[in-house]
Amino acid sequence: MKLWYPFLVLSIALLIWSCKGQNDTAMHDYTNDLIHETSPYLLQHAHNPVNWKPWSNETLAQAKKENKLILVSIGYSSCHWCHVMEKESFEDSIVADFMNANFINIKVDREERPDVDNVYMSAVQLMTGRGGWPLNAIALPDGRPIWGGTYFPKEDWTDALEQVATIYKEDPNKLVEYAEKLTSGIKSMDLVKPNPNSPRFEEETINSALATWSRSWDTRQGGPNRAPKFMMPNNYHFLLRYAMQKEDQELLEYVNTTLEQIAYGGVNDHTGGGFARYSTDTKWHIPHFEKMLYDNAQLVSLYSDAYLATKNELYKETVYQTLAFISREMTTDEGGFYSALDADSLTPEGELEEGAYYVWTKEELENIIGSDFDLFSEYYNINNYGKWEKENYVLIRQDADTTFVKENEISLKDLKSKKDKWKEGLLRFRESNKERPRLDDKILTGWNSLMTKGYIDAYRVFNDQNFLDIALKNANLIVSKMLRKDGGLNRNYKNGKSSINAYLEDYASTIDAFIALFEVTTDIVWLERAKSLTDYTFTHFQDKNNSMFFFTSNEDTSLVSRSTEYLDNVIPASNSMMAKNIFTLSHYYLNREYTKTAAAMLNNIQLEIDKYPSSCSNWLDLLLNYTNPYYELVIVGPEAKEVLTQLNTRYLPNKLIAASLSQTNQEIFEGRYLEGETLIYVCVNNACKLPVRTVEEALTLIDK
Repeated sequence: MKLWYPFLVLSIALLIWSCKGQNDTAMHDYTNDLIHETSPYLLQHAHNPVNWKPWSNETLAQAKKENKLILVSIGYSSCHWCHVMEKESFEDSIVADFMNANFINIKVDREERPDVDNVYMSAVQLMTGRGGWPLNAIALPDGRPIWGGTYFPKEDWTDALEQVATIYKEDPNKLVEYAEKLTSGIKSMDLVKPNPNSPRFEEETINSALATWSRSWDTRQGGPNRAPKFMMPNNYHFLLRYAMQKEDQELLEYVNTTLEQIAYGGVNDHTGGGFARYSTDTKWHIPHFEKMLYDNAQLVSLYSDAYLATKNELYKETVYQTLAFISREMTTDEGGFYSALDADSLTPEGELEEGAYYVWTKEELENIIGSDFDLFSEYYNINNYGKWEKENYVLIRQDADTTFVKENEISLKDLKSKKDKWKEGLLRFRESNKERPRLDDKILTGWNSLMTKGYIDAYRVFNDQNFLDIALKNANLIVSKMLRKDGGLNRNYKNGKSSINAYLEDYASTIDAFIALFEVTTDIVWLERAKSLTDYTFTHFQDKNNSMFFFTSNEDTSLVSRSTEYLDNVIPASNSMMAKNIFTLSHYYLNREYTKTAAAMLNNIQLEIDKYPSSCSNWLDLLLNYTNPYYELVIVGPEAKEVLTQLNTRYLPNKLIAASLSQTNQEIFEGRYLEGETLIYVCVNNACKLPVRTVEEALTLIDK
């Protein structure tokens, strides 16, 4: 961060809070344009007395024409504090009158428009040192931010708006000066400098990153040694792979501790399945109760691979329960996946309250469980350990089933039967007697592709045809509804309409899912679609100066800054996903441009890895492909699918698979078909051993 940023922030704050003038506010007729939107979050605000408008070229043009400040308020449908601020401020007619008189007010669903969110989040982080949602910013009529923050109580909100409006009226040039400096800061945050050194990838980079990262681990409860705790599936996907490849038992124990404690914790809905967004405490007990599609999608992939690596039955149970939740509550008849369930739901008294749908009183549980209550209470800690607030409990486990049955003199079979009965009763009671949380029913291409990938990974590991059928249905929905004739994707789908030009994260997730579909189905169409989408991103998203990819297309309307997302978060960075996709496709298509690009992208990030290892875990996973053997397993012949199924019973994260039942012109299969034979080729960097005929022989070559 440049040295003048803190002084800029301080000077803005002093100027705003030193102003004493008040703007006169006149009553206005309300013209809330959100009623025409499809986003559940925008529709939640459609009846506010604020003259909300959606983010659009027309709205921005109006701000310039009227020379009015823009007030941008950003959130999402399941955001608890967004609801609080709406109730306190945006539903208040006096507050609304002042906002309407002095600002062009724009509401943004961050999940629909992550590009807009990125710009103003960067601004608020520069100004305040932190960010979050609701995100509120004020900008000049041209969109350049000048002030912002997150949640504001009503009095603080109105005071701030009055001071900013006064400054704009009395000394607008001062705000223009601030905006110029702040915009410069935002643009510098989005820069990725090309690494001038030739790519050189060494395992010491990984070892150094792990040494730094491990100092922040909670080896007792798993995850980071702080609260709140986010699941961050990509972190543990990488750590699992590294531990298995390096036979690092200490690291593997940390990963298993984390995955077990998350599955035992209250963040995992033990009644209906599915994970909440994060834990508010260190023991994964009390969640922030909203359920996001992207978390559950990635956790399905993680727990599937963790089962393959460890054969821990808890992980299999977790996958099946999570997918049962997705099927029951988050899936459309067309095969799309909804975005989120709200944290808040109505209490019996009709008040919105966080977690009301998910928590239990002891009396409720006693009535539902009946004679088994003592055993149930022991299993799910209906005691001081599991107590939350207001005499409510959040179910949480502490022990493995094998330990529990020994201590309680019951068989595993009987425990499983009882658990199924308990969950059936709890779910039936909850659905009949509690008000369901609000559903965000928009379908986002990138998040749907993450969920499709989750189903594919579950199919690959558990060979359950139902999982593949669901994955194919969603992938075909993306092709038929979100894929445009020009070869590009749209971001959003709802009510039969696909809209909003897609972002890099949509392409990266979809390409990844399509590659995975090819690997499990042998249908070359999915690989060709992945390549076509990749070539589209090269044309419309790539920054030729550094080989990275912008978050937005060159066909999108320009914002204050065109960002490059490269640090992994709750979803891996779109650039790290793209780098892995391009690396994989370079092997399938023997494409030198792909090979060069993937290496250049990783090389650019090498300097960041040691500083931010937990935010570079997907890059670290790619780095393993360069520092350790990476296998191309090519299977050709009439029994290729049977061989593929056998290979998928082994945990082999350092490989790609290409299988074909017949002769094909696709590059990776060229010259490898022999009539009447099924052959397995084990290759590293396009250098292959002699073909073998059995999975055991192929695995022997890999083990060597």
